[in-house]
Amino acid sequence: MPERDLVRIFLPDAQPLPSPYAEADRRQAVEDLLAGNRFRPKGLAPPLGLHIMVRDGRLILDIRDAEDAPLHALVLALGPFRRLIKDYHLVVESHEKAVSEGGSEARIQAIDMGRRGLHNEGAELLADRLKGRVELDFETARRLFTLVCALHQRI
Repeated sequence: MPERDLVRIFLPDAQPLPSPYAEADRRQAVEDLLAGNRFRPKGLAPPLGLHIMVRDGRLILDIRDAEDAPLHALVLALGPFRRLIKDYHLVVESHEKAVSEGGSEARIQAIDMGRRGLHNEGAELLADRLKGRVELDFETARRLFTLVCALHQRI
C-alpha cells in the first residue's frame, strides 16, 4: 500500500484552464497525489490536507489536519520558479498544437521529453526550497509542481 500523508488536496483559487489537456493534467496530478505521496512537514503528523494557492507572487501551502483545521502555512516566493513555469506552459502549448495538427510521433515524443525534463527540474527546485521544512519524495514534488503551474497560468 503506497504512503498517503496527504489525504485531501484543495485548490481554492483554481480557475478553468485554457484547454481540456491542461484540465486533465491538473486533475491527474491531484488524483496521483492522493493515491500516493510523502509529504511530512517538520513537527506535523499525517494524515494531512493541503490547500495550495498562488497569491501576490507567492506560493502558499496551507497545511491542514484531518478535520481541515489550519496547522501551518508555508509561503514560497514564485520568482525562482518563473522561468520553469513559463517554459512549462510553452511546452504544453506546443504539445497540444502538435497533437491537434497530427504531428509526427517523434515530434510529440520529443516535446513530451522536454515537458518531463521541466517537471523534474521544477520538482528538484521545489524540494530544495522546502528542504528542512518538509520531507517529500520526488514524485510528490513533481505532482505539486504540476499544480503550481496549473494555478499560475501566465507569468
